[in-house]
Amino acid sequence: MTTDSALALPDGRHDFDFLHGRWHSRQRKLRKRLVGCEDWDEFTADLHCRPVLGGLGNFDELASPAMTYAGLALRLYDDVTRTWSIYWIAGGVAAVDPPVVGHFADGVGDFLCPDTQEGRPVLVRYRWSDITPTTACWAQAFSTDDGATWETNWTADFTRVATSGD
Repeated sequence: MTTDSALALPDGRHDFDFLHGRWHSRQRKLRKRLVGCEDWDEFTADLHCRPVLGGLGNFDELASPAMTYAGLALRLYDDVTRTWSIYWIAGGVAAVDPPVVGHFADGVGDFLCPDTQEGRPVLVRYRWSDITPTTACWAQAFSTDDGATWETNWTADFTRVATSGD
């Protein structure tokens, strides 16, 4: 993104402030991706998000004891490009996924990156939507045709438990 096009974007350094605090979530994860599967695993998870770097980023930990699943997200805001980079680290995997990069527009945040799924090139999209003071929705989708069509493979509906000061 050029500096001129970045200046057309609003200053989004506070776009993720809504997420600071403690949340409970209902998660749905597609059992198999990109094969037409319609079977989902459903589970609950808790998330704790806190600001870092004076508010230019945040860090959260997601844990689902029932699924013995955990993960970490680091979000960093670039005030030159006015975009966020989101890095995901799945528990049990000693690697940081490539960052999805993007911004919010009209209350919806879209964040994209090229990646692979079982050796197959995909475009990954994280989408944050339906954000209120007490709820938020997140979804992950993959595209094998450069964004013409998407398969949503993971969703999470969040409900606030406590603010960041609690």
